[in-house]
Amino acid sequence: MAQGQLSVDQLLIHFPSAYQASELQVGKKVTVHGFLSRRRVKHSKLVFADIRTKTGPPVQITSSFEEKDSPASLVNKALKSIPLHSPVSVTGTVTKLHSRDADGARLGPNVDRIDLSLDSIQALNPFPRDIIVSDGVQFPASSRHLQIRFSESLRERLVFRSHVSKQLRDSLDHLNFCEYETPILFKSTPEGAREFIVPSRRRGLAYALPQSPQQYKQILVASGVGNYYQFARCFRDEDLRSDRQPEFTQLDLEMAFATGEDVMRTVEALIKDLLKKLGAGYTVRQVGDELVPYPKSGSNHTGASHWQIEDAPFPRITYQEAMEQYGSDKPDVRIPCVIRRIDSILPRPFVQMISDLEEPVVEAIKLRLEGNPPENWSFIRSFMDSLPTSLAKNPHGAPAVLMFDTSKPMCGLSSLGHEAFAALTSGGPGFEDFADLEDGDVLVIQARENKPFQGGSTALGNLRLAAYQDAISKGLVPRDDSFNFLWVHGFPLFTPDSDEGPGQGGRAGFSATHHPFTAPLTDADFELLASDPLKARADHYDLVVNGVELGGGSRRIHVAKVQEYVMRHILEMPDDGVAQFAHLLEALRAGCPPHAGFALGFDRLVALLSGTGSVRDVIVFPKSMKGEDLMVKSPGRITGEQLQTYHLALQPKK
Repeated sequence: MAQGQLSVDQLLIHFPSAYQASELQVGKKVTVHGFLSRRRVKHSKLVFADIRTKTGPPVQITSSFEEKDSPASLVNKALKSIPLHSPVSVTGTVTKLHSRDADGARLGPNVDRIDLSLDSIQALNPFPRDIIVSDGVQFPASSRHLQIRFSESLRERLVFRSHVSKQLRDSLDHLNFCEYETPILFKSTPEGAREFIVPSRRRGLAYALPQSPQQYKQILVASGVGNYYQFARCFRDEDLRSDRQPEFTQLDLEMAFATGEDVMRTVEALIKDLLKKLGAGYTVRQVGDELVPYPKSGSNHTGASHWQIEDAPFPRITYQEAMEQYGSDKPDVRIPCVIRRIDSILPRPFVQMISDLEEPVVEAIKLRLEGNPPENWSFIRSFMDSLPTSLAKNPHGAPAVLMFDTSKPMCGLSSLGHEAFAALTSGGPGFEDFADLEDGDVLVIQARENKPFQGGSTALGNLRLAAYQDAISKGLVPRDDSFNFLWVHGFPLFTPDSDEGPGQGGRAGFSATHHPFTAPLTDADFELLASDPLKARADHYDLVVNGVELGGGSRRIHVAKVQEYVMRHILEMPDDGVAQFAHLLEALRAGCPPHAGFALGFDRLVALLSGTGSVRDVIVFPKSMKGEDLMVKSPGRITGEQLQTYHLALQPKK
């Protein structure tokens, strides 16, 4: 064989087939495939090893021999020589089936482990010795394949994701929904988020990847489709964070002849059914600081379900209530404190000390921690010193922190003045939360502009959430792993323009808060479109759990004339902008029925239910914070030839 030439044997394509379930009996010879995960050499003639199989239970193999140079000794030698983590084909005789069954003699759904006496072993592709593997190893994102291979919690979450998807499909089928696939190559339309453009070879023409299937699913309703769903791939060129990716999956729903109430009831039933099925088939284990889902077996089925919730309608609050009480449009109601407005009792000098605003709103929260006063004070000072610049250097004023301490004058609240102290601690209307102050309770006070709420959070709302999470990590607040679902509704229909997104490109100075297809909430809100559109509320609803927005939906505008009126006369979109929605307007004009829908963030749902705070832990090949896939090195540079093919040119650097 010439130097550098490979032999056919090196392809390792010939190996015996793995066992079938009916073949697995004590005393029967079978073949299993998997990875050689652990090896224990007891002495020169006895070796135990573990095989992690593809889908079945793990296998423990035993290799022993009596006579030197016997076939058994050669098999023993081969087992010792194969590098750990190599894929192998193993043939041996079943000696025991570890099972919940009394006799453990035959394979059933409850087999936990298989013991084999080794007859032969074949390495199918030896694991390289230059890759170092240790317990808890963290591989870089460029070696995502190795992280999946060696991180049990990551593998279990990815399998869990598949299980959740199946359960949701089964439930939707039972609810008479049909799955429809919509195109990935769409066109650019000003829905609100930045798009990814896909050039074509036709000069001046390009596709756009869909921000969501929103327009296609409304067209499907106009086509006579009743209940639609799709696990849809969506693409948005947005700033990234732990719960956001440039490409993501959402469970998309739309219902014809339906209202928002119909959709909310359906989504509630879907979520409750999912949690019930997860409780029946899964449990969670503590792995380090994480909770990781595992399929139930006889040995790990203990206690109440991790996903157990009350069988009652999800609570509902308005956007206004959410912002007033929690400073967030996706409130975490597990946090045992709400925001209270206190500027009516504060002396002018104190207000001027914390804010340069002329007539600000001043709000406060009470943090009850489990440490003693010195411990709590040390925690809150450290927390405040590490605040991000946006909170520490808030232009409306930096947060003020006080601690209740009965050993000090006016219990440590003397800076408020006697009258404010008496009013705050009296327990009167609006101040009930401060009537039972205890030593070590912390007050955080923050000013904001006195104007209607807009956006998703306030500075004090962000402080409330950050302090709670930090206190949990320091052991000063008990961890709460329950799931607290609620609906937030009554959002503003429009929001003043900002730099966060392109909006709809209109001249009105505001954009649709969610998308331009959302219907006004009531007749009165419809009337406000012409007189004061920023006061109009949307028939939009978000599903929130533990401070995470799982998804949102709305009743849609189903009359073409109304939809065009909103685009052209309310948002003041230019003619060419409105023309980009001609396909949708034509579909609505063709007798489209009333309809409403919802989009559930599937990555976020799986992350939350599987005990992780990052969607990257439930996506096989996630993008980085820069939108890069470090495994395959994308996005890649485009060549001059490709630029020419697609009639593109790079602008010179400024």
